[in-house]
Amino acid sequence: MTTSARSLQGLTAPTGAAVLTGLLPALAAALDGNGPALLPLPTGATRRALLYALQPDQPLESDDVAVVVPTSGSTGEPKGAMLSAAALRHSARATHERLGGPGQWLLALPVTHVAGLAVLVRSLEARIEPLVLDLYGGFDPAAFDAAASRLAPGVRHYTALVPTQLARLLDAGVGLSAYDAILLGGAAAPPSLLERASEAGARVVTTYGMSETCGGCVYDGRPLADVDVEVRDDGRITIGGPVLFSGYRLRPDLTAAAVESGRLVTNDLGRWGDDGLLEVLGRTDDVIITGGVNVSASFVERVLSGHPQLRACVVVGRPDANWGEHIVAVVQVDDWDAVPTLAELQSFSLGKLDGWQLPRELIVLGMLPTLPSGKPDRAGVRRLVLGEG
Repeated sequence: MTTSARSLQGLTAPTGAAVLTGLLPALAAALDGNGPALLPLPTGATRRALLYALQPDQPLESDDVAVVVPTSGSTGEPKGAMLSAAALRHSARATHERLGGPGQWLLALPVTHVAGLAVLVRSLEARIEPLVLDLYGGFDPAAFDAAASRLAPGVRHYTALVPTQLARLLDAGVGLSAYDAILLGGAAAPPSLLERASEAGARVVTTYGMSETCGGCVYDGRPLADVDVEVRDDGRITIGGPVLFSGYRLRPDLTAAAVESGRLVTNDLGRWGDDGLLEVLGRTDDVIITGGVNVSASFVERVLSGHPQLRACVVVGRPDANWGEHIVAVVQVDDWDAVPTLAELQSFSLGKLDGWQLPRELIVLGMLPTLPSGKPDRAGVRRLVLGEG
């Protein structure tokens, strides 16, 4: 392993005004090569594991690294995606090109995640100071609403959200028409949520990407400029181009396993639609094997999430003596007086799912467990279903 002379600074990720006074100048210096690379760290229980795995006191592997983004991927193993200044800047410029030009961003996501950091990089590229929400007590729709009055006049306005945040804003009746685009990523968005957002006047752009691609690199099914997306014969999505990461911090073994011939081999399954747009079907590690047939849990989730009575849905497998596993739909509803039955969900899904893809069990929760990023906690739901605590 080679090392560089550049140092890595681990810092507690700020929120609110401290982002502007502390993190933003440090990020600008890191991108320009005038300061150490940055490792934003959370304050929760994962901090110690990240410090042990990423060792900010050790030299960096490469001088071009500007940011190391903590990520656990699908395995839960702490790791750090090393992102170069060139990759981050290309992502920011390609985003503005796709959206219609630079603008002012409202940061509503934690900066420990690549989507939050990307908002700051775009702001630096646009040379327009972002607005920043204080997320210390969690995401507050009222604070988001109030921020609209502080948007700078005469420029385009953007923000980035995860589906859970968008749903909360719509529930609270927050106006979203002030934003020229709302990037929506982090998890698959239910069709019903996108319909609600459109009816409310929100201009939502769905994104697909990951820490290893500087965040979203496919917008509304179309790759950003110079991003090369392919779907292999086995259905796995691979990505090449200038937004790719420089490897995993101190883990050349993981880098070698994830990158083939200069391309990131993702754990996502996809296909190209007749309209030429990329459709992400699910993950290789969320496959449920029932009756000897592989079923993508994410694909079933997207279909079920279109049911008007469902707020959110996670699909998992439960061991079954006859089928190996059977499909369990764990759902969150809007109205406890209108909870759909299993038979109603199956009927709703016919024509969209084959018989072997239909759920055989329904569990209704008041609130699905979520990760700090706002994504559904699939592992937590699985533990709940299997009675593992």
